[in-house]
Amino acid sequence: MNISEIKKYDRNGMHKVYDKWPQIARESYEFEHNQIDFDGITQLVFAGMGGSGAIGDIFYSILSNAKIHVSLVKGYHLPSTVDSKTLIVTTSVSGNTVETLSVLESAINTDAKIIAFSSGGQMKDFCLNHNIEYRNIPMVHSPRVSFPSFLYSMLKILEPILPISKDEIIESLDQMENTHKIINSKNLTEENTALKLAKWIKGIPLIYYPWGLQAAAIRFKNSLQENTKCHVISEDMIEACHNGIVSWEQTSNVKPILIEGVDDYFKTKERWEIIKKYFTQKEIDFREVYSSKGSVLSKLINLIYILDYCSIYLSVINEIDPSPVKSIDFVKKQLNYL
Repeated sequence: MNISEIKKYDRNGMHKVYDKWPQIARESYEFEHNQIDFDGITQLVFAGMGGSGAIGDIFYSILSNAKIHVSLVKGYHLPSTVDSKTLIVTTSVSGNTVETLSVLESAINTDAKIIAFSSGGQMKDFCLNHNIEYRNIPMVHSPRVSFPSFLYSMLKILEPILPISKDEIIESLDQMENTHKIINSKNLTEENTALKLAKWIKGIPLIYYPWGLQAAAIRFKNSLQENTKCHVISEDMIEACHNGIVSWEQTSNVKPILIEGVDDYFKTKERWEIIKKYFTQKEIDFREVYSSKGSVLSKLINLIYILDYCSIYLSVINEIDPSPVKSIDFVKKQLNYL
């Protein structure tokens, strides 16, 4: 693969934005955002779909050990646990996501605090009309590609109420810069782990993950589907040992990819070894992708950066433009919000 080939199929220059992800992330975090500081918050509800929903997945993971309760909404309805000590965070990069707008409309009828993030659209208008805390974050290329600008802007804006240290955030930014040196479009060599994985993927990818890295697996599945236009399966590795593993008793064109943490729980590591032994005995070819060291945030961001770029490289290998999402446009048109 060479840069001319990438440019030939990536007509909208998605790879160029990914090459700038570390810069975009750092600039977004260092920007002088107007922070919020609500007192007494005991529950966070993150609402969003698609690329916007992936941000909620990240917060759910990095706050999993915190005392604050976190819920995710990928649909129309708020959880019944919403009360005056709840902060509802709605995110729609476009500002026009019907499901998230529905959640926002429901939220104003509760006692909860609310903050919304978008690049404009109907969400901005709704918040201004109802005096809701709102932050405008520019879209970069497309909703899914805007991931670092929205995530790190939100980390900064929500910083006063999040039990996440600044050191963890800076560590994750440093990790992105280190990862960039290996996977960017100027390093199209065997050293490029994202490209190497993309060259291996054939058939239907099956992503195995441990619970703590679920956000990276979901994002990888979504990025492969949107950028490469292929079917993808994702399964929690522990749960798969009770059901999904039986599928390997039949031959198929499914390709297992194991997303592992460098310091997974010892029982999780034991299960990884059993699965790898099973695949080896059955002569099933598989690949492993390891997280970086550091905080949960660093691990997830590092993995997402590698795996997202893998999806771009795979789209080029398959001679597909990663940017257009005609099927999603079809659905939006039927819902009258394209």
